[in-house]
Amino acid sequence: MPAATPSFRASYRFFLAGLASLTLLASASAQQTLTIAAFPAVDEIAKSAIPMWKKKHPDVEIKVISRAFADHHTAMTTALSTSSNLPDVMVVEYGYVARFAEGGGLEDLGAAPYNIKSQQAHFVPYAFRQGTTNAGSVVAVPSDIGPGTLLYRDDLLKKAGVKEADLTQSWDSFVAAGVKIKAGTGAYLVAHARDVKDIVIRSDIKPGEGLYIDNKGKVLVDSPRFVRAFELAKKVREQKLDGKIGAWSNEWSEGFKRGTIATQLSGAWLAGHMNNWLAPGTKGLWRAAQLPEKAYGSWGGSFYTIPKVSKNKALAWEFIQMMTLSPEMQLSAFKSQDAFPALVDVHKDAFFDQPIEFLGGQKARLLWRDAANKITAVDVHKLDPVAEEIVNTEMDKVLDQGKDVKTALADAKALLERRVARAQN
Repeated sequence: MPAATPSFRASYRFFLAGLASLTLLASASAQQTLTIAAFPAVDEIAKSAIPMWKKKHPDVEIKVISRAFADHHTAMTTALSTSSNLPDVMVVEYGYVARFAEGGGLEDLGAAPYNIKSQQAHFVPYAFRQGTTNAGSVVAVPSDIGPGTLLYRDDLLKKAGVKEADLTQSWDSFVAAGVKIKAGTGAYLVAHARDVKDIVIRSDIKPGEGLYIDNKGKVLVDSPRFVRAFELAKKVREQKLDGKIGAWSNEWSEGFKRGTIATQLSGAWLAGHMNNWLAPGTKGLWRAAQLPEKAYGSWGGSFYTIPKVSKNKALAWEFIQMMTLSPEMQLSAFKSQDAFPALVDVHKDAFFDQPIEFLGGQKARLLWRDAANKITAVDVHKLDPVAEEIVNTEMDKVLDQGKDVKTALADAKALLERRVARAQN
């Protein structure tokens, strides 16, 4: 059981009591089915909640519709645009929240009868902000977060005579350490140069700035943040420090298993994936560190939403409360699926102090908790996924065709500005 504070328990009970009318409505009909659409590994977390759900609603079945990550979001995009084939509860990755909220097809969970804003203080601040539109509507409630981290092979660093501080002191020292690692072990610093760009553009974003577009619609992709990210990625490629290996490919997992990839910049959740299925045979060889140059950034996160056309909104909301406001459920998901909890009360649990065997006994959860507390809330924009595609296309032109960095970013900005203007009209 999680070490939830008495004040939180009381607050949680009061919040549930305020929804008594919804619960009565939800319990009125027998043999109902509540549909949950999710992607791995949130689908497994939802399934694991069924026994707890059945204790309260023995006559309500839970049907979890699971699809691969990309397939899930494609299917939900289509369903929202046509207002058909929608589930009662939809899980969304944070990069899609603004796009899905665009058409007005999601319930405002900050308004009555949901009133999730009354519980805002119990969530990691930046995560709650990610589920909130610029207009102030809370369309998605966070369940797990992805504080950015640097995972590295301790054995390869020792062989190359490189220390953790060499990797983390600055981005320039990170690249310089990669040169030594490559010379001493033959291993690549990173799987793909784009990985460096991805984490740099997400680091230390100012409030209201947004990732690609700010809250006033200004395109930011030619800002110093992007220039530096592109230049660092280019330097990594020029020094032959990346394997040109895409994430989630067979080559990627093989690189982890064989020790041909020395580091990986990602969300903290990746350590769990490595341990569970990507590279379990490398247990004890990896370590975690904060991002280079004392940068802090968010990398992923799962959110629960309710489509407006849902016929079981009361039940849907009750399920979402269980997944996002129950310390017991959040801790269970953290232990089983490495889903870093968005609920700050769970961060006080003794589980955070336990060593992680895969990381050589390191108490890395404390490291990630510290990072989560320092990440700035980033405004999401409905065109973020489009912007990501545009920026990645230009990044590839720089890496593979030698295109000038500033020219590439200027082209990305021009194209994205046209898309923003079209969306505003």
